[in-house]
Amino acid sequence: MIYRPPADTGLDLYYLDEYLLVVNKPAGLLSVPGRGEDKQDCLINRVMQAYPDALIVHRLDMDTSGLLLMARGKAMQSALSILFQQRTVHKRYLAVVGGQLKQEEGEINLPLLLDWPNRPKHKVDFEQGKPSLTRYRLLSYDANTDLSRVELEPFTGRSHQLRVHLMSLGHPIVGDELYAPAELKAKADRLLLHAWQLGFQHPVTQIDLKFECLPEF
Repeated sequence: MIYRPPADTGLDLYYLDEYLLVVNKPAGLLSVPGRGEDKQDCLINRVMQAYPDALIVHRLDMDTSGLLLMARGKAMQSALSILFQQRTVHKRYLAVVGGQLKQEEGEINLPLLLDWPNRPKHKVDFEQGKPSLTRYRLLSYDANTDLSRVELEPFTGRSHQLRVHLMSLGHPIVGDELYAPAELKAKADRLLLHAWQLGFQHPVTQIDLKFECLPEF
């Protein structure tokens, strides 16, 4: 697959201080460099052009847009990584999926594993998969398009977790090149998944921070 990152129109910063920053990542942009010279344009490299001390703490899939937290300096990277390990960083996503969910809210508790022969795909694997938990809530359903808007809260941070969990539930995300059937892929020119809420306690000031960024879809 040819990598075509979106044009660099400047950073969409939601928060900045001497310790950390929060930025809105556009869809189609890698969080970190990939393999090869053609995959060096990514969010962390764009951020480092303005803030050379920026370091990655967590990632979003290339096709996912939304809020991403970065540290400024090694000490803050370590402090923020601990928050993620302790699961005290609260993240919520918005997605548009195929079909109508049977329940208005619930949990998807399915272990995930890299599908090695079909990488970068991941799959549900009850023998070797890592525990993965997602809470979901139905926001609306459009009978004309047979599409649902849902809010998602991951309690674990596995690769492709939300995408595989929703596909396994029978409701793939619209525009998902890896996990959606052809008719759902064709309904959007991007993956309709966006990290819209991010909350955590600032490791230095101890102030509770919460950010919201609504998607374009």
